[in-house]
Amino acid sequence: MFHKIMSGLHIDLSKFAPYADITDTKAWDALDAEWKEKMLRLGEGYLGYEYPSLPAVLYMEFCRTGNRRNYEKVVFERRTVLNTLVLAECVERQGRFLDDIINGIIATCEESAWWLPAHNMYNRDVQQFILPDTSAPVLDLFACETAATLAVIYYLLKSVLDDVSPFLAKRIRAELDTRIFKPYLNTHFWWMGDGKERMNNWTIWCTQNILLSVFLTDQEEEMKKKIMDKACISADYFLAEYGEDGCCEEGAQYYRHSGLCLFNTIEVLNAVTGNAFLPLYESDKIKNMAAYIFRVHIDDKYYINFADCAAIAGRAGVREFLFGKRTCNEQLMLFAAKDFKTAITEAEGFEELVKFLLLSEEHSLYYRLQNAFTIAEIKEYGEKELSFDSKKKGDIHPDTYYPSTGLLIVRDKRRTLAVKAGGNGDSHNHNDVGSFTVYKDGKPMFIDIGVETYTRKTFSSRRYEIWTMQSAYHNLPTIRQVMQRDGEEFAASAVSWYIKDNEGGITMDIAGAYPKEAAIESYKRHAVLKKEKEIIITDEFSTLPEHVVLSLMTHEKPNPTGDEPTTMEIGTLGNIVIIGGYIKEIEEIQVKDERLQLVWGDMLYRILIQAKEQKVEFKIE
Repeated sequence: MFHKIMSGLHIDLSKFAPYADITDTKAWDALDAEWKEKMLRLGEGYLGYEYPSLPAVLYMEFCRTGNRRNYEKVVFERRTVLNTLVLAECVERQGRFLDDIINGIIATCEESAWWLPAHNMYNRDVQQFILPDTSAPVLDLFACETAATLAVIYYLLKSVLDDVSPFLAKRIRAELDTRIFKPYLNTHFWWMGDGKERMNNWTIWCTQNILLSVFLTDQEEEMKKKIMDKACISADYFLAEYGEDGCCEEGAQYYRHSGLCLFNTIEVLNAVTGNAFLPLYESDKIKNMAAYIFRVHIDDKYYINFADCAAIAGRAGVREFLFGKRTCNEQLMLFAAKDFKTAITEAEGFEELVKFLLLSEEHSLYYRLQNAFTIAEIKEYGEKELSFDSKKKGDIHPDTYYPSTGLLIVRDKRRTLAVKAGGNGDSHNHNDVGSFTVYKDGKPMFIDIGVETYTRKTFSSRRYEIWTMQSAYHNLPTIRQVMQRDGEEFAASAVSWYIKDNEGGITMDIAGAYPKEAAIESYKRHAVLKKEKEIIITDEFSTLPEHVVLSLMTHEKPNPTGDEPTTMEIGTLGNIVIIGGYIKEIEEIQVKDERLQLVWGDMLYRILIQAKEQKVEFKIE
């Protein structure tokens, strides 16, 4: 799709001018008053900021201990501060923040590497080097994002930087040429695509930032066309990984780095070609990709999650709103606008409000720029009310089946059931074929834990030693003490599903997700939501009952009731009745990881169910 359009172009590329630069005082003065006030206040907090150093031993820490957070915390803080100072200067335009911006530009240009220690390698899934080779730059997510940040600074501030010294803009261009453009054109990195290797969010995230870098910095026409041609090929490889249904196999969090980066990629290409790429928004696949984020939304802050995605995946906002606008999807626009409004309303204190309004959790200056010039519009749109009862008609949260990943989502007024078939070869995979999640009244009842803070082990051959990745810590059986195995070949079979007005369900055989040591010929799972009544999970298997122990994961504390250990209250949410098995043990899992604590607090629970019969049934009320 992308390269076909590119190949048919016979025009000079236009200048990319997405938003006003600092010289357009009228445009900056017209921005949302609340945003401007918060930006200036935050920028003032960074006056005289001393950019923290990045010693070699801090880079080396990842290979030595597996800790990636310490280095990344410093790098991301430097980027966030620089981004904030740049926008504060654009708002005020008095030069007050300029010296600190210049310090930030030079500090960034003098970093030995823009790529992270965790990505310091030239081939996928190999051992990282302990220190970077500055003569052979690696193009990873954050090298590309750093390049885009410097390109946005060049675009916004070139005139005022030139008043100080013409060598500042020259330095930015030189660094981009050496660190980004030459390696991009002359070296193949796995994420660029070759028709063989599987792609993921890296492909389009990096491609978006490469395009921003080249088109915001006055490069030669020949350079622009070469980069654009290669970028279109990568975009096609990325798009080919998606099913027609638009499901992001990496989950709602990664939609922000995949679907939304695709959106920005199209926007850049449109802007420089006189909207030659605009017809892409008529594609059903891209429309479905845009709509994915509200289709997997539960309620308030929660999303359906599998793999490395967290159940709290972040509020929707400006980019979702703009993607909805381009795809003529009013539901997506309203969803994003209302979620944006909710985040502002619920923010506790200045810091939380700033975090959302200014996107300080992101490190992309371009996203912040989009935010600045769209906040007024999205706030106004958020005041609109839906012209229909979305809960009744299901327009916002429809029942959905995604065949590309085997994900079924069924809802009624109080419950949401999500079940994953598919296989264990997804990007950011957990061994979770057949697992399910249940929400009641918008709260998590049976959960998918998500992933801990990333370390060296997370993306290594030892990934599945991590407990959160294992099937025994999902809502799944362990058979003869054997868990599911990772890999595309370990998948569900005989999958069938249905969605009706009064119920929806899915049936599959998950025996194929287990290795031969499990010695299981058949393990059929059927999950159904009978609307306004109950959810029933039924497992039937070929092995002896004593070989099967089922895990159920909860956030709220389970409390067995009655004389027989077959009924439990799950906190205040409701009951589960067990037929054909009994409660063997309830484990308390103390959550110590910071990333998991943000979602679940300090405690999770694992209920172990011992099968008594070759058919075990859960009735969730």
